[in-house]
Amino acid sequence: MNNFNLTIDRNEVLRYLGYKQQKIDDRTEKLIDECIEEIKIIVKPRFVYNFFELNKKEGAVELKNSSLVLTGKDIYDHLKDSMCSVVMAVTLGSEVDRKIRYYEKVDLARALVLDACSTQAVEEVCDILEANLRKEVQSKGKNLNWRYSPGYGDLPIDVQGQLIRTLNCNAAIGLTVTNDNIMLPRKSVTAIMGVVEGEIAKKRKTCAICSKFKDCNFRRVGGSCGH
Repeated sequence: MNNFNLTIDRNEVLRYLGYKQQKIDDRTEKLIDECIEEIKIIVKPRFVYNFFELNKKEGAVELKNSSLVLTGKDIYDHLKDSMCSVVMAVTLGSEVDRKIRYYEKVDLARALVLDACSTQAVEEVCDILEANLRKEVQSKGKNLNWRYSPGYGDLPIDVQGQLIRTLNCNAAIGLTVTNDNIMLPRKSVTAIMGVVEGEIAKKRKTCAICSKFKDCNFRRVGGSCGH
């Protein structure tokens, strides 16, 4: 599972950049292609995950053998049919942050495109990890629902630090969190998925209940972040 052959979809990169069916000039196309190749070289994807049995009560879910308690109706609904969950964390590594900061000083356009490429890259790593975890639980006759991250719906973002400590992310993958709940390295994702019996419901997350719904730039241009 450590071999990530990333493709980095150009259409997704354009979506993160706010493009919506506009014609792309040759210079921008070349810049995007260059940044995609650069990201493939500098990313060092790392991940950690663990399975936890659950204690559930209305509006809260406790992960057994940890001090982590997830509060909110949305996360309760996400896990209500699960007897256990998998908690995961993914990071692209600090070199991506360093490169973006460098380009912000010398070439802002390249910095913006590289940022969009890295956002798509971390989502792709998450998709690969999720697919492998799904195969793992399916081999035992179970299934996974979808990724649910702190800050989505009514799950408070300030649970991020406790989640990262629960997975021992600093030692495992070099991932930490600031007092303002900003993950370092920045291009990182944490998520919770429920292990369920049989087929999963087709219900997916919707923008309408996201905590960033009112201020989301993707929604303004008629899209979504895909998280």
